[in-house]
Amino acid sequence: MAVPIIKKSADAASANLSDYLSDYQRDCLDTDFTLEPDDSTGGKPTLKHLPDGGLNICFQALDSHLTTPVADKLALRWISKNDEILEYSYRDLCQLTSRFASVLHRLGLPPGARIFSLSGRRPELYIAALGTLKAGCVFTPLFSAFGPEPIRSRMEIGEAQVLLTTHSLYQKKVKAWCHELPHLQAILLIDGESEPDSGCYRLSDLMQQADPAFPCVSTQPEEMALLHFTSGTTGKPKGVIHVHQAVAYHQLSAYWALDLKPSDIYWCTADPGWVTGTSYGIIAPLCLGVTMIIDEAEFDVERWYHILQHHQVTVWYTAPTAIRMLMKAGAAICRNYDLSALRFIASVGEPLNPEAVLWSQTTLPIPFHDNWWQTETGGIMIANTASQDIKPGSMGRPLPGIEAAILGQNDDGSRSVITTPMEVGELALKPGWPSMFRGYLHQEDKYRSCFSNGWYMSGDLAMCDADGYFWFVGRKDDLIKSSGHLIGPFEVESALMEHEAVAEVGVIGKPDPVAGEIVKAFVTLKTGFEPDEGLQKTLLGFARKRLGAAVAPKEIVFRRSLPKTRSGKIMRRLLKARELGLPEGDTSTLECDEQ
Repeated sequence: MAVPIIKKSADAASANLSDYLSDYQRDCLDTDFTLEPDDSTGGKPTLKHLPDGGLNICFQALDSHLTTPVADKLALRWISKNDEILEYSYRDLCQLTSRFASVLHRLGLPPGARIFSLSGRRPELYIAALGTLKAGCVFTPLFSAFGPEPIRSRMEIGEAQVLLTTHSLYQKKVKAWCHELPHLQAILLIDGESEPDSGCYRLSDLMQQADPAFPCVSTQPEEMALLHFTSGTTGKPKGVIHVHQAVAYHQLSAYWALDLKPSDIYWCTADPGWVTGTSYGIIAPLCLGVTMIIDEAEFDVERWYHILQHHQVTVWYTAPTAIRMLMKAGAAICRNYDLSALRFIASVGEPLNPEAVLWSQTTLPIPFHDNWWQTETGGIMIANTASQDIKPGSMGRPLPGIEAAILGQNDDGSRSVITTPMEVGELALKPGWPSMFRGYLHQEDKYRSCFSNGWYMSGDLAMCDADGYFWFVGRKDDLIKSSGHLIGPFEVESALMEHEAVAEVGVIGKPDPVAGEIVKAFVTLKTGFEPDEGLQKTLLGFARKRLGAAVAPKEIVFRRSLPKTRSGKIMRRLLKARELGLPEGDTSTLECDEQ
């Protein structure tokens, strides 16, 4: 199926992205930070320094607004699982984060101390994240769905000194071993009625005694601020280091890629345990003075549509898994809700299939804008922006200031830029943007291996077309070689997604004595379709017609669900490990799945 380009009318486009790039880049993308912000930017993001010239993410997100009309504006609206609503102004958050920073100071935690969180989407989590940065400490979020072992391994690697968590999570997942961690000094409990164990403190008691005017610590641009853990196929999780300078790119990329403006009601559905939930679910929107929506509950189709309608969300940032679940539920449910307030919607986590973009265009009825980045990049690198036409299935174009290319490997092992349109190679970026990771904690050799010939090598295979749009093919390890053909799993998955019965697809290469590998697809179905032999044959023929015999899957099996990470990525390498009876590697970020 030829996918039509979604054209943007002139009045729907944002201001030209390069209008103010040169001035702002000198302030944000260079390391000297010599320019001072002024009031002539017309709502465009600026960097605001501490009085002594320091740079601190929390100051940029909260304290800098106190002398502006944003100070008493609604910053965060929290919706509990039971639909209780709590609201916080920018001034409220500034005072609460000062109290949390004061708590850390009173506990004897110096700047640079490692503060970990293990909590659902509670207000205390967001306050702690920013309060940690205000204190000059390092914030590390963990998913509350982690089991004891991944929690412990990350706290050991990260040399955690404080853990913020709930009483229930502490009892179930932490209490049995926390006393064995040599660096751990305190556990702060968000809730709980019983007397805390030794080394544990009720956060509410400490916050009441803390200083609401505790000043923001004057950190420097290259001081560590965030430590995010990411899992590999084998070995221990990697601690990805980000610094305070990252805030320059957080807010800049949100302005460009998400079209965020101070008037917006913004909902990022990502959990802060995932880098998106920190960079674009906490930091960037507050820097830009918008109102954030935070929902404590897990995904539910009608709940999500209700939130979009009732809270008049204007900008929505979510994941392909959630979009496919909305598609699976059908368009009829969507028609029960008024979503006219939405003006921009975006997706991240894994490539968004063309079918999902076209579905949103007809159902919502505005298109999802896909974008691409990684934990290591710290911010959005490539995006379908509000001012550009959308090519469904494409990641979009690099944001201003980001140089991206497709690199191929020469016979002598060196790498060179591929200039032929739509030729597959490894997606690479020129280093130097502010949110670029500064290392893997205690893994310097691993960090250095990510760079080659002046490029950051992403590990993702991609193509670039003649118009400069980038197209995802797959992770290097996911590429399938069948009878001499190199096949990207995403291409096969997207073709099968066009069939009305298909909800989700995961594709792997299965060893074959003749072809080397054959393509095998794992499929989940939409409600109303039965996983029988007839449908299996129909899907095989459907894919063959669209992809050709060389690329189409030779085997299709049905699954009730596919293994996915908490951020929504289908774990192809886990599908392959299970298919071949191989070790599954690190599955600490795996959501529950049914095989």
